[in-house]
Amino acid sequence: MAELHDLTAIEQLAALRTGEIGPVELVAHYLERIERFNDSVGAFVEITADAALARAGALGSTPVGALWGLPFGDKDLVARAGVPTRFGSRLHREFVPDATADQAAVLDDAGGISLGKTNTPEFGLTGYTETQIAPPARDPWNPVSGAGGSSGGAAAAVGAGLLPLAPGSDGGGSIRIPAATVGVVGLKPSRGRIPFASGLDSPGGLSVAGPIARTVADAALLLDVQVGGRAYSYATRAPGAGPFLDATTGATASARIGMTTVSPWDNDDDIVLDPEAARAVEVATALLTGGGHGVDTFDWRPRGYAEMFTTIWRTSAARMNLSDAELELVEPITAWLVREGRRLSGAQVLEALAAATTFERDTITAFSPFDAVMTPALALPPQPIGWFDARDAAKNFSQQVRYAPYSSFVNVAGLPAMVVPVKLDASGHPVSVQLIGRPGGEATIIALAAELERRVGPLPRPAVWRG
Repeated sequence: MAELHDLTAIEQLAALRTGEIGPVELVAHYLERIERFNDSVGAFVEITADAALARAGALGSTPVGALWGLPFGDKDLVARAGVPTRFGSRLHREFVPDATADQAAVLDDAGGISLGKTNTPEFGLTGYTETQIAPPARDPWNPVSGAGGSSGGAAAAVGAGLLPLAPGSDGGGSIRIPAATVGVVGLKPSRGRIPFASGLDSPGGLSVAGPIARTVADAALLLDVQVGGRAYSYATRAPGAGPFLDATTGATASARIGMTTVSPWDNDDDIVLDPEAARAVEVATALLTGGGHGVDTFDWRPRGYAEMFTTIWRTSAARMNLSDAELELVEPITAWLVREGRRLSGAQVLEALAAATTFERDTITAFSPFDAVMTPALALPPQPIGWFDARDAAKNFSQQVRYAPYSSFVNVAGLPAMVVPVKLDASGHPVSVQLIGRPGGEATIIALAAELERRVGPLPRPAVWRG
């Protein structure tokens, strides 16, 4: 028998708008699931049950807003007034902000209801979610494995049926890595697409907000809310326009798709592509060519990427105003990134930023013959909790690269990208591919991902889904 969390976010919204269910009923359903399963999944680090039920009751009976009555969770890097915001760090155990950030307020304005804060690694710096202050975020399919990061709690919550959808942020793969790890949909928008988290205010323009959801249409719905929630404060913005939900319906125009399993880390690290990840690309290629699209393997051999990206990532960490005493309290990978960043000269930083601009231009040029480019989503399958070395920071960084070498370059290039599951591995775990669009090309990759989703058909849910 179907339960409320079996419905897609769009179906839940339809039931809310017709009065078939009410906001209090839906919130109570998800809070009950969180109470039962959060300890085993590690999705939430703060649950605001009383506030969520009060807000649900205060919404009244007249639907107002694109997310009216729909639950979500705030990533624990995003401030919500009166709710502890720890940034995944014991340095902020007691921090309670007095103002709500736009990333949360926009969803409030659309009628959404926050159920609490979702798990994230310290300051969102890593592609896995294991911290000193909370249990790790776990893969709902296999709780021995981690859920990826840095939006690991958000992806785990969606994958386990604890939320219908969730906002995340992505500076080097932090939406796509966990979404692919747990077998849900994740979308990183173009730089300049979302007004309040455009990427234009971060070193290298890396970090943007975006959606995590169970279906492509649900992700497009949340993207539309994020894009339309605020006025633009920068002159630069991504070309094209929504509503992106429209791209998920109807026939998909024939597209030319480039396919590569080359990553820009290949020359500098030992990247080994798991056979299941390679097979997922083959499956997606067959599905797309069967739909009338052209898929062509192309030669892409970027150079000098590793030094450029690690310099920018260290520069980003070095911006944090941490004292020597505080650096002794943070995770070793955080301390290493900050200290390494502080050793960089101004000339080194400027050289890396210039190299990033060149990489952006060269990548867009290389990809320009195609409507979209497809890569594996991850190089390796989900790894056990503790696999990422907690003591050796340099080794830890290399492990993250080997796990997800196809993510960060999309941030440097400022392009939109989406991960979508297309098959099951031998254990029954979903395996995903990544679709990368042209600048401002969210509509195209959303349409292609929706077509893949339809052709694959419904995939099974993890055992925790049924409880």
